Amino acid sequence: QVQLVESGGGLVQPGGSLRLSCAASGCTFTTYVMSWYRQAPGKERELVASITNVGGSTNYANYAGSVKGRFTIFRDNAENIVYLQMNNLKPEDTAKYYCHAQNTYLNHEYNHWGRGTQVPVSS
Repeated sequence: QVQLVESGGGLVQPGGSLRLSCAASGCTFTTYVMSWYRQAPGKERELVASITNVGGSTNYANYAGSVKGRFTIFRDNAENIVYLQMNNLKPEDTAKYYCHAQNTYLNHEYNHWGRGTQVPVSS
């Protein structure tokens, strides 16, 4: 049973920083594409960033245009944790942030979600 537990959310002022963590268990962590999504009130859930381990310590990361240059996703494969470092936060970053794990095995796609953590950006 794959479990994803997010932490690190909380109120932050505009221009501030926050680091989210997602601890994974019950899976072979390195085989999963790990992502952060967010959902603002009244809006659809959107992909923020994803990271794929391609072997050893090499990872490929992708970002939504709205966060590129401000957010960094990285993973600790030894500890089974994926992080999202968020800098220069803006009010429009206010959302509930979800950790997501995806794997494909024998042509079947497996998707797992965390319960989310709130990030309000406000002065």
